[in-house]
Amino acid sequence: MTADPALLDDLFTQEIDGRAARFVRPADTDRHDFAVYDGDAFLGMLYSDQVLGTAGWRLGGSGERHGALDDAVRALRRPRSWPRERAQVADWARRLLADDSLAAVDIETTGLNGAWAVQIAATDKSGTVLFDSYVNPQAEIEPGAIAVHKITPERVADAPTFGELLPALGEALHGRTCVAYNLPFDKGCLERELERHRSAQVAAHWLGECRWHDAMEPYAVWKGLWSVKRGRYRSQKLGGPHTAVGDCRFLLARVREMASSDRP
Repeated sequence: MTADPALLDDLFTQEIDGRAARFVRPADTDRHDFAVYDGDAFLGMLYSDQVLGTAGWRLGGSGERHGALDDAVRALRRPRSWPRERAQVADWARRLLADDSLAAVDIETTGLNGAWAVQIAATDKSGTVLFDSYVNPQAEIEPGAIAVHKITPERVADAPTFGELLPALGEALHGRTCVAYNLPFDKGCLERELERHRSAQVAAHWLGECRWHDAMEPYAVWKGLWSVKRGRYRSQKLGGPHTAVGDCRFLLARVREMASSDRP
């Protein structure tokens, strides 16, 4: 919820991730700031903020800013272990970036379920392209997927199939440490393509030649928006331009961001 502070009552309750949060504006201020409670437990202060005309919230104590009221409360609900966990993520990111074999991998697909590749890219840790190609998926591309990545059937009609690209892709990734965002999705697509064009045995061997890392969970921990309903940190959208190379570079920027500091 992105709430305009001026429209909020002095006392209100809002359910966030299945648990009610109670908001009380202190009587000694005319600002739209709130003390936040989980039941009788005081979580902290949220101070209304405006940046370039956009409503936002600053956390009392740290000054950390969130655009959405729900996210600000999730930040207040973090477990006490969060600073330690965030520091561990920063260490993980630094180790990843210290690996000269690091490659970021991204796959644009025909859809979300049982999808096939329409574009595959990999870059080294500096963002230099190791592999980049459109792929003829030999399957329908869902309208929802086209709306995201703008890759139409016409664009990939004359592109090589995955089987034709496999030697070059294998050479680009062989023996590398690979990082992706939502690894099960990208790796699952690779596995399906390998099984379709080779065999399950070849797929297992080929994927096993790389050392795989998923940046999705570490980034969720690093952002630290706690969901009491799920009992874990909320996954975050990566963002990016939704082109395979662009998303690889965007992912590496997030890894560098995580590595740069263990503080919010």
